[in-house]
Amino acid sequence: MRVLVIGSGGREHALVWKIAQSKLTDKIFCAPGNGGISALAECMDIKVDDIEGLLQFCRKEKIDLTVVGPEAPLAAGIVDEFRKAKLRIFGPQKKAAQLEASKVFSKQIMAKYNVPTAAFKIFDDVAAAINHVENRSMPCVVKADGLAAGKGVVVAKSISEAVEAIKKIMQERVFGDAGNKIIIEDCLDGQEASILVFTDSKEVIPLVSSQDHKRIFDNDAGPNTGGMGAYSPAPIVTPELFKEILEKIVYRTIDGLVKEGIEYCGVLYAGVMLTKDGPQALEFNVRFGDPETEVILPRLKTDLVEVMLAASEGKLNKISKLGGLNWDNRACVCVVCSSKGYPGEYEKGKEIFGLEEAEKIKDVVVFHAGTKKMGEKIITNGGRVLGVTGLGNSIKEAIDKTYQAVGKINFEGMHYRRDIGKKAITS
Repeated sequence: MRVLVIGSGGREHALVWKIAQSKLTDKIFCAPGNGGISALAECMDIKVDDIEGLLQFCRKEKIDLTVVGPEAPLAAGIVDEFRKAKLRIFGPQKKAAQLEASKVFSKQIMAKYNVPTAAFKIFDDVAAAINHVENRSMPCVVKADGLAAGKGVVVAKSISEAVEAIKKIMQERVFGDAGNKIIIEDCLDGQEASILVFTDSKEVIPLVSSQDHKRIFDNDAGPNTGGMGAYSPAPIVTPELFKEILEKIVYRTIDGLVKEGIEYCGVLYAGVMLTKDGPQALEFNVRFGDPETEVILPRLKTDLVEVMLAASEGKLNKISKLGGLNWDNRACVCVVCSSKGYPGEYEKGKEIFGLEEAEKIKDVVVFHAGTKKMGEKIITNGGRVLGVTGLGNSIKEAIDKTYQAVGKINFEGMHYRRDIGKKAITS
């Protein structure tokens, strides 16, 4: 099989890495790819939102399966266009992708189908939004409706912080049209977990639990990022809790979409807050998480291509009949190395040293995110640069191995959190 992966981050490197292990795969392409992906796939200079260019490429190269990494092309309807062209693609159609592309749509689905989530109000007027926060208790959460690369959520501890967030999103338009509407919701207290499932609307197959670290600094301080590290499994998600999350959040959402006439094929990612009152849905993503993918896929023993093919054809029950997914019992930890200044402005073009030394450590793989190959050198080319990932017999062992590998790597201005996974061994 000839497979195309769309995207250029750590998630896409992990997908390419796992797809390369499939007995079904003959050739992998990645558009546009990155410095690490180029060792496993032929990288094509096609932008992720160039749907027509991607279609033409797939026709020309006789691609058997396209795997969409990021949310933007899904929200733009790439799956609808590929299906019209009779090309096999893994991911949800445009209507289903609204679950991530519009937080308003997502919250309305949750409210309609009794999915537990924070109480919320929707605003399209700045004055009304400001009036609301001035007359409610704090803290609260301000969310841009549309896609904002994981940065459109502000946890406001005071009225002034909430007002500032509203003005930035709706007046200064820091996220463009994504800020046409906002949601203001109650701030939930607890630990967050990531629950991903494969689904074709008829069948749901869960992946192992994981936990992300969204803030830039240790002890969950500083602004939100796309994710600074993750670990799997998340010990706080007990088997009983996992079952409750599936039943109350995941199944109700998928069933709700079906009732709305919306089919969902692909990966559904539920960001869940584990509160004293039970699990509450924070948000949905319509694709693999990043960096969750980097800690989930190294634990997956089942052939990923077989699963994605079955889901894309609406035949996921074939995988269930074979016993579902097979997992490595070991724990996995990923530490993200970012550029100086991220998630704000950052520099590019810094040479990265020590990659080979890091990967010599047993059960360590370095997934590239914002990197570029320049001759024999690998240089930084993004905010999140690398996802250094290690497997261990316990979370502590995986943490130690991963940080040992991080210690071999350096580039000018390199930043990383030093407490990834710590809550899993202290809580």
